[in-house]
Amino acid sequence: MFSVIFPGQGSQTVGMGKELYERYELVKNLFKQADDILNFSISNLILEGPKEELDLTINTQPAIFLISYSLFNLAKKEFNIDLNKAKYFAGHSLGEYSALSCAGYLDFSDTIKILRVRGDAMQNSVPKGQGGMVAILGSKVDVIEKILLDNKKLFNAQIANDNSDGQMVLSGKIQDLENLIQILKKNSIKHIKLPVSAPFHCELMSSATKIMEDQLKKIDFKNGQNKLISNVTAREIKGLDELKILLIKQIENRVRWRESVINMIENDVNHFIEIGPGKVLSGLVKRISRDVKIDTINALTDIENIKI
Repeated sequence: MFSVIFPGQGSQTVGMGKELYERYELVKNLFKQADDILNFSISNLILEGPKEELDLTINTQPAIFLISYSLFNLAKKEFNIDLNKAKYFAGHSLGEYSALSCAGYLDFSDTIKILRVRGDAMQNSVPKGQGGMVAILGSKVDVIEKILLDNKKLFNAQIANDNSDGQMVLSGKIQDLENLIQILKKNSIKHIKLPVSAPFHCELMSSATKIMEDQLKKIDFKNGQNKLISNVTAREIKGLDELKILLIKQIENRVRWRESVINMIENDVNHFIEIGPGKVLSGLVKRISRDVKIDTINALTDIENIKI
């Protein structure tokens, strides 16, 4: 059995999807729809840049979704690859919205609009320069959780992404992260400050949570045909009511990607297909398990060669 997975922020590059855009009317039409819905040329930004503008969260989130959705529909409609035979759909952070839309829970127009709002809300939750993120390499979740607990009077930081064995990302205020780094150094734990402009997936995103709660109430969700795995619980989502609650919680809560992949494997998934720009999730899945097959669909040759 296979699962379809969709990447999150950080996978974007200027020119992504260009080959597909130039060769297929289906993709060109989706790009045009996106431009019309957002009232600006996200197509031009994706295809031509500049990179600095594409990397702004408000633009990155709808852009990555547009590429993922285009690849999914191209594989399905032009190449007759039935990706909806997947046992599960899942995505990393914003990728969860790509999963929702491709699985039929949310239409294209609503998805790209809500991701523009989500990106703006997350970007502006914390004044620029006040929050950040630090990647932790080669350590275990329980070790980091103990450090956070033992030093909670010294600093406040949260695990934002539990990505794979030995790879986590923490979020917090800049000064708190500096204090955390001193403890990491004392414990010889490898870490890297990430070049991000906001501390995603932590309690500092509370204003974004309120905005998304208000926006998600206005959206008409449908009963999709595939099972979804939640970032918040790492488990299958049961019904539309739970789905809405978890999408709101997702803004401030840890992305439990490692646990999500383990759960899918424990439920008979032995093949993961990453759909979207880059190969970030494929690399993470490989770190979690060496016993599963991994494919990526981010170019035309990938679609032509995929076997399910």
